[in-house]
Amino acid sequence: MWQSYFNGMLVGGGLIIAIGAQNAFVLAQSLRREHHLLVATLCVACDAMLIAAGVFGLAALLLQSPLLLAIARWGGAAFLLCYGLGALRRAVHPGGLQQAESTAPRPRHAVLLTALAVTLLNPHVYLDTVLLIGSLGAQQVDPGAYALGAASASLTWFFALAIGAAWLSPWLARPATWRLLDLAVAAMMFGVAAQLLFDSGA
Repeated sequence: MWQSYFNGMLVGGGLIIAIGAQNAFVLAQSLRREHHLLVATLCVACDAMLIAAGVFGLAALLLQSPLLLAIARWGGAAFLLCYGLGALRRAVHPGGLQQAESTAPRPRHAVLLTALAVTLLNPHVYLDTVLLIGSLGAQQVDPGAYALGAASASLTWFFALAIGAAWLSPWLARPATWRLLDLAVAAMMFGVAAQLLFDSGA
């Protein structure tokens, strides 16, 4: 049991910690202190469900359905491009730098819906979390313990990211920092979208 659990932690941690669209969104929300703990909770819950689904059968189903993977790839690329354009506009527009401090936080439901979109419309979630983690988990002696270990890695990472970034936000709340943050988020979204589009034509 424990061997499968630690295998899940190692594999899950290695994939989840890699910087991507989901992590960039959690980081941005945490620096703004805008419903960041709820966002982290939502990401952990989604990861846990997707890991369990992958370990117990969804990975095998997706491997047999190129159409589903293609739909996820194109839909995810479109969303990431739109989100990246929004971050780029905030970085370039002069008024965008003061919005994080001068305006009220966005409604909780709007932030959570965006977090859901960043998580579930990102094809890398299915390629990494469902396919890779899931297919490896199905081969473990104790798949349930493996899934729990991978979910534990997600829980540890997202709450460490959310709490740590929120704690650092007073030192990072300068206009130049917000501009760099939005530029980095835009670059990340564009990069992932470009990778998805390029891979689709391969």
